[in-house]
Amino acid sequence: MPRYPLFAGLVIDEFDRPVDTAYVGDEPCYVVDDAGFRRHIPSEQVDRQVLEKMREQIRGNEDLLSEQAAKMLGTDDIFSVAMLQQQFKNIEQQFENLFAVGIPEDARAYLGMAGFKVVVDIHGQVVRLDQPAAADEGGDGGGE
Repeated sequence: MPRYPLFAGLVIDEFDRPVDTAYVGDEPCYVVDDAGFRRHIPSEQVDRQVLEKMREQIRGNEDLLSEQAAKMLGTDDIFSVAMLQQQFKNIEQQFENLFAVGIPEDARAYLGMAGFKVVVDIHGQVVRLDQPAAADEGGDGGGE
């Protein structure tokens, strides 16, 4: 069982309202306002949906992601790229580790500032995942 809601502060409802977090016993939950009724949805249910959407985006792009990550880290030698490729290929284990330790608050704050949002309905189904888009390499880097 996860100890923390992974995306606390990054989850909103379909009406663009922030979703609170709370614990029911020792189970972390997202709390969605349903016309005044506070629905407690186990965070693992929402978090696994988000991680599955991320996994789908990573699948098949491990090589490109590894090269880009290595460049961002300033270590684009063949060994670093190979290590990153292996991490992307074993992303399931990385995600499971997240449930044990959570995502640091400063990393969640950065994600929020970059435009990352998880939109859920009143039943905890992920309706949409808003993620920051990378600027086109030939573009001016401006937004839409």
